[in-house]
Amino acid sequence: MAEILQRDGTWTFDGDTLRIVPGRDKSVSLLRKTLGELALPLAALAGISFEQGKKSGRLRLRLRAGADPLLQIAGGKLVDAADPYQLTVESDRYGVAEYLVDEVRNALLLEQVPSTGCEAYLLPGPSVPLSVTAGDGTASFDGETVRLEWKWNTEEAKSAAGTRTLDLGDIEGVEWQPSAGLENGYLRFTVKNALTKAPPKYDPNAIDLFGFKKDPLMALVAAAVQARLPHPSKELPAAPAHPSEDHDTLLRRLRELGELHKSGVLTDEEFTTAKQAVLKRM
Repeated sequence: MAEILQRDGTWTFDGDTLRIVPGRDKSVSLLRKTLGELALPLAALAGISFEQGKKSGRLRLRLRAGADPLLQIAGGKLVDAADPYQLTVESDRYGVAEYLVDEVRNALLLEQVPSTGCEAYLLPGPSVPLSVTAGDGTASFDGETVRLEWKWNTEEAKSAAGTRTLDLGDIEGVEWQPSAGLENGYLRFTVKNALTKAPPKYDPNAIDLFGFKKDPLMALVAAAVQARLPHPSKELPAAPAHPSEDHDTLLRRLRELGELHKSGVLTDEEFTTAKQAVLKRM
């Protein structure tokens, strides 16, 4: 068992599951607090790292492509503070952070978890029912139906028809885009037989976002819907068997295996099996 407790949150790893609980500190983002506790199976992880700084460090998790509907929706657009897979670590806990990293890496190595993309989501996505008010409307999702309700500041061309109800079976896709600079963001649903090229400001299947505090929560609505749509694995680009494992990386893994075996962490049989797996990649 490896555990690190910080004001930013708590990460606990038992060898099979990494549990992430957001902290209660006022600096913790609204998105992370709303998302709540996460239980990540080892099979969903692709890697973990720890970066030291003068005053604080940062733990970072890397998940396999297609494992998490939230990351699928976010597409790398979540700012660091809102990323649930990062943890700020105070300088006096660097040793604990490094121990947790070693435990996770050893487990990934021993279980030979692939770093390639997943063919199904390994995380369930945000809990439902879920309702978020931001921008020019409110988006609600109960697991089967999306409701879009409009605010006073919605363009009349969009709000005239009243509340919009979308059955999950009619939704082909969902997209979240945060605001950037002077450009508004949006939450948009692609609906069967109702395709539109209208800007989100006028699109009845979209919420126009103005860049305020609750905007990122719309990513949770999008992720909850995405988790129930067909998995996009067929859209993932074909990747080589081991795209990031060059010769030096594999040699380093062999050295790590040797050290684990020498220290007694790996049995003779486990060492031989893991070593052969690495050699096949060279």
